[in-house]
Amino acid sequence: MTKPTAVVCAYSSVGTAALEGLLEAGVEVLALYSYRPAPDEGWFTPPAAVAQAHGIPVHLAPSFNDDAVYEAIRAQRPDFLFSFYFREMIQARFLALPRLGAYNLHGSLLPKYRGRAPINWVLVRGETSTGITLHAMTPKPDDGAIVAQAPIPIDWDETALSLTEKAAAAGRDLVRKALPGLMDGSLSRIDQKALGPSTYFGGRKPADSRLDAAMNVAEAFNQIRAVADPWPNAFLETAEGPLKVTWALPAAEPCPPGRFRLTEGGLLLGFADGALRIHTLKARGLRVERPTEQAQLLREAGWPEA
Repeated sequence: MTKPTAVVCAYSSVGTAALEGLLEAGVEVLALYSYRPAPDEGWFTPPAAVAQAHGIPVHLAPSFNDDAVYEAIRAQRPDFLFSFYFREMIQARFLALPRLGAYNLHGSLLPKYRGRAPINWVLVRGETSTGITLHAMTPKPDDGAIVAQAPIPIDWDETALSLTEKAAAAGRDLVRKALPGLMDGSLSRIDQKALGPSTYFGGRKPADSRLDAAMNVAEAFNQIRAVADPWPNAFLETAEGPLKVTWALPAAEPCPPGRFRLTEGGLLLGFADGALRIHTLKARGLRVERPTEQAQLLREAGWPEA
């Protein structure tokens, strides 16, 4: 039996895992289109490393939608085109090239949380569950019929990193298990409109991670875990500039909103309905874990003390 062929566009740890799922399913990957990792992205194995280990040609092109890329893929005549956490919207002309269709892997249970950074947004919003979706691609973002989904539970102290790792594992299994049904056409296709209204979230900006004393404790905690390391972190806006809160947990002791208090158990930061106990702050690129040093940082930054 001839192996199915695919061209893959992928990035991130989820993209790496999904590519591995394809290879485990026996797909012949004709080419990988991806990106060079940024200096702060050394925490995951990029898809290019997996592709190179399997002798798959890797293209780190500045723009996937170039005419030259289109002509190269048309000449390859792949059965499938897959997009796994790829950063570019793929033009409609590419979607018509694969014989058995073009599919995208999205990090939520569509039609909820369409758009950018779904893993971060579900944490900010305090969701207790999410999932991953494989769907047919159209020229619109995160549009097209759903062919497979897998739910993912969210723990109370889940971070963006731990949830991304769950999504990567789920995506790998989902792609591997979906392949036979994609090949023979037996997978059901569900119109997203049949599942209820969609929600859309845009890409996150640095300002989206600012902590506000008017937040309740749950909102502040969700903000922190949504961008905990290796993401850029939530922050307090101070007179000395942003002060990053790398990690904190809800505390039983009180602290007035917008103030801090040094206790025997650590440093408390007050919000509208309670306090967070600070574990780690980051200032000038240095991690600060001692409560007395954290308190001094806040004093120097002009943050009021209780």
